[in-house]
Amino acid sequence: MDAAEGEKNTNIFMRILNAVNWQKNASFIALVFLVILSSFLSPYFLKPQNLINIMRQVSYTGIIALGMTFVIVTAGIDLSVGSVVAFTGSVVILTMNAYLNVYNNEVFAIVIGFLVGLGVGGLAGAFNAVMITRGKIVPFIATLGSMAIFRSLSLFIGNAGEIQSHNELYGSFGMGSFLMIPVPVFFLLGLGFVLNLILNNTRYGRYLSAVGSNQKVALFSAINVNKIKFIAYTLTGVLVGISAILLGSRFNAVSTSNMGLAFELDAIAAVIIGGTVMAGGRGTIWGTIFGALILGVINNMLNMVGVSPYLQGTVKGLVIIAAVYVQKQKQ
Repeated sequence: MDAAEGEKNTNIFMRILNAVNWQKNASFIALVFLVILSSFLSPYFLKPQNLINIMRQVSYTGIIALGMTFVIVTAGIDLSVGSVVAFTGSVVILTMNAYLNVYNNEVFAIVIGFLVGLGVGGLAGAFNAVMITRGKIVPFIATLGSMAIFRSLSLFIGNAGEIQSHNELYGSFGMGSFLMIPVPVFFLLGLGFVLNLILNNTRYGRYLSAVGSNQKVALFSAINVNKIKFIAYTLTGVLVGISAILLGSRFNAVSTSNMGLAFELDAIAAVIIGGTVMAGGRGTIWGTIFGALILGVINNMLNMVGVSPYLQGTVKGLVIIAAVYVQKQKQ
């Protein structure tokens, strides 16, 4: 009787394993594995404050990675996001400071700053899109050039130093939380929910995948390829603007030389680890969020076990290479 029950339980377990879509849920499974491993390596990992810190840290690059998912689905790339974060964050704080010099209304200053951040980020994304769609410049080269442009502009307007905000409420907003969940995490999850619906349940999402799969076929199917790409890059710029606003409010200041540094690497890594195909045509928003969390857990785990922070980039690079290699093998 015991043998029969054991065989029955084994069969149930095997059916559960077969029912799991391992390829589709690979990023989530990897995240669960890393969380379990990290909890064994350090007794402090599962403490609520540590988990909250991880979520807060990954939310800024995670928001950018959501837009990067759309860009990579079109078989493109955006290397300028880190520089745009610094430039947008600088313009937002300078705008709020200028407003507060005339009107002493911190709430309205934040509203104006938020609108300016969305506008500047969107315009930066549109600038990239025009170079790629109208100028026919390869996305890698176009965004590499704009990366240099926006970093240079941010250094110029801030004299290569730090730009301090005069709005104390802005700093409180950045460090705020609701039900112990930081404000940036709510933005990440909310945007993820909306963009997941757009990518998987709208005509634009289907066209986006079609453009990334085969641009010539998409053209023959009467899809406006340039418009699809323009929206993807502009959307990424808007999300970069949101990230810049949230990151600037966290410190209530912007370091023009360091803010957003290497954000493009983290965003691209999160997208690829999450399962979006680098060659375009297929992507997943929730996979990107899991990818961002995986990077956050890895960094946190390395810090806790005493690995030098200078070697963390090596680990991150190896993870990216491994993810791309696995994708190639599957193809």
